[in-house]
Amino acid sequence: MPPSPHAAPANPLDALQFRSALGMFATGVTIVTARAADGSLVGLTANSFNSVSLSPPLVLWSLSQRAGSMPVFSRGSHYAINILAAEQKELAQRFAARDVDRFAGVSWREGAGGAPVLDGVAAVFECANRSQYEEGDHVIFVGEVESCSWRAEAQPLIFHGGRFYTELPI
Repeated sequence: MPPSPHAAPANPLDALQFRSALGMFATGVTIVTARAADGSLVGLTANSFNSVSLSPPLVLWSLSQRAGSMPVFSRGSHYAINILAAEQKELAQRFAARDVDRFAGVSWREGAGGAPVLDGVAAVFECANRSQYEEGDHVIFVGEVESCSWRAEAQPLIFHGGRFYTELPI
């Protein structure tokens, strides 16, 4: 009889080894933003972004269940996924930092449901918070894209091996 798909493996994988191997997958860098019920703005740097479906237009991203912003994202109606351009490395670092005013001096406009859309990004997906799935230590958010835009000439900011790149080394 095959083991249950949710049974713990006999030899659990070392978390640091797993994270290091995942770091070898080059990803784009996003800042996911939303507006809390009290009107305050939240945002965080994330590279766990992916397309799900063209019809309907769906995307996903994930957030640690321990994240301080979890209540805002889990209860909110909308969020924006801002795909960063190569020249926005400092913005990615700011939104990844703790105990800073992430939006101080940042230019943005109000998007769907009040979610901040950051100026100068390579692309943005304005999403309705369609569904959420708890898996492991994260929650997977599936967003239904209500609007999107992009800058055709933009170069992406890339994350690989724990570092940001404006282009991958060849």
